[in-house]
Amino acid sequence: MLPNKLMGREMLKRPSCPFCGDFINRPRELATRRPGEMPVGSCTCGAVYACDITGHNLGAAMIEALVFGCNMDWDLAWDLLPEEDYLEKQVEHYDIVNHIIVPGGVFEARKIAGVLYFIRLHDDVLEVTADGVQKMLTRAKPVTPEGPTRSKKQILLSKREVELFVRSFRPEPIVEIARKDRRIIRNLQRLLYTPDTAFRSRAAEILGMAAAVIADQDPETISKLLQRLFTAITDTAASSWGSFEAIAEIISHRAELFGGYIPQLFSFLGDETRRADCLRAVGTIAKARPDLLRKHTFHFIPFLDDPAASVRGYAAWLLGNLGASEARQDLEKLLDDDHPLELYENGTLEEKKVGQIAKEAIERL
Repeated sequence: MLPNKLMGREMLKRPSCPFCGDFINRPRELATRRPGEMPVGSCTCGAVYACDITGHNLGAAMIEALVFGCNMDWDLAWDLLPEEDYLEKQVEHYDIVNHIIVPGGVFEARKIAGVLYFIRLHDDVLEVTADGVQKMLTRAKPVTPEGPTRSKKQILLSKREVELFVRSFRPEPIVEIARKDRRIIRNLQRLLYTPDTAFRSRAAEILGMAAAVIADQDPETISKLLQRLFTAITDTAASSWGSFEAIAEIISHRAELFGGYIPQLFSFLGDETRRADCLRAVGTIAKARPDLLRKHTFHFIPFLDDPAASVRGYAAWLLGNLGASEARQDLEKLLDDDHPLELYENGTLEEKKVGQIAKEAIERL
């Protein structure tokens, strides 16, 4: 029964769905899940929800709800995009012990920080998954009074959860976990070794974000990571996929700590097989911290005449990021260059012609 008590001026509330307003049942623990994972539930409107009793693992709660709503089909969940395929909302101050919402955040001398994370799949997806979701709930078990907890020894995001966040380019939950558990960088680093350029670039960028917060407390761990990435490039027996991108992102996000590694990148400019990757990495750093590279401008201008279109294109992008006005005439020579090139920025891989890249670089001078 819903307690009829006042918390200051706010009354305790019975939990309801933020999408349709109907009251919801207490979340339950699925028989198919590992002990300690978040309890879940569903509303009559088709929305599903997961309960994070601490309010500190919202990224994991989002994954729990999304994968549950997809009838535990991880492949389907990976392919879905927010807004296009599903909507998400949160209900805060949820007390799973009494199944109530406590707007004031304190009840019976306990802090109430629980969050119900709701996912509402679009109808075309819901048609495929709804029956399976209901069958799982019929076999689910009631939550124990103290509520479930995740093992402190267990990493707070699984490999598959990390992969899903990277694929949908949702860095916030990963960065949140990185503040608590530096082991997350292992799961990110393994995602660099993929031929999927867009996915690899997203993994590198999010790795740079996570490394930045880890470096606040443990810069040595990130220095060792950088050293391993450089070794992967030089070791012919190892895969160097993603290493240049990751190095660039790590330095870009904490240049004051790791800018000293930039000269090591320059050493690859003499290698024709790595020159384009190197210029792209330096260009990424230049976009974040042009002041660190401006004095090297004249070293990059000759690459605008390189036989390889990728080298010309990344050199033009780099010089534009530097605001290198002294390269204007050389950049103008590339305006009719129609060779295609892929550029990654902010989670998106876009194909542009070298001439277009040169034009945009000139506009930034």
